[in-house]
Amino acid sequence: MKNLDDEYANATHIPGADKFVARWERNAADFRKLLSQRGQAELDTAYGDTDRQCFDLFAPKGSHKGVMIFVHGGFWLNFDKSYWSHLAQGAVEKGWYAALPSYDLCPTVRIHQITSQIAQAVKVISTRISGPLALVGHSAGGHLVARMAVGELLPKALHARIAKAMPISPLADLRPLRQTKMNQYFCLSDSDAMAESPALMHRPSCNVHVWVGAEERAAFIDQARWLSDAWGAKLTLAPEKHHFDVIEALSDPTSDMVAQLLDG
Repeated sequence: MKNLDDEYANATHIPGADKFVARWERNAADFRKLLSQRGQAELDTAYGDTDRQCFDLFAPKGSHKGVMIFVHGGFWLNFDKSYWSHLAQGAVEKGWYAALPSYDLCPTVRIHQITSQIAQAVKVISTRISGPLALVGHSAGGHLVARMAVGELLPKALHARIAKAMPISPLADLRPLRQTKMNQYFCLSDSDAMAESPALMHRPSCNVHVWVGAEERAAFIDQARWLSDAWGAKLTLAPEKHHFDVIEALSDPTSDMVAQLLDG
């Protein structure tokens, strides 16, 4: 069985990759500080019974149009909500709440448990904020958002509130990950991988738009295409974007990504 570690490695193929994490942390901290000073931030609200099962909520000025929920990536192994706060800016400036949940990581939990945690986060957030939901996630977060789009984990009335789901650079078919060293932490069997692969599931009734950087690793472009093809969903290949900078457009209220997520 071919080893796919390099195919799913991102940092080693992105110039200056080591600088991105520090920039994410700095920009996120600055955004949280600014919105906290304005009284537009509510941090670390619990949605579950572990420390990581919590979310940050950022409010727009005045009335709101709905809530965007951003689910972070990191191969279900790394990061938390604190690295991505600045990605809420586009939604907040367009009159939407933005919620960013953390979740427990592998190998402490299995991927299907993380999926259930995000479903619980969506349920709790939806009770706090009225109106439509716009779900967006990156990489492993793209997988989790796609799982929410399928609808089996959410009540029908709540699923009906999903105006748009946007998996960005999603992991849509988990079976290839069994051929990486990361699977020592995922512990995916073939049946496990199939059970958590959105690309192998029925087409959701909600509006789905798959997004991926045109300069990403071929494996991630394949994953995005598999999901788009399986679901008949619109696919955008963002020119000159790789796995680390493709999500930056979420911070810009004038970007096409934000328009497609919140206006399209």
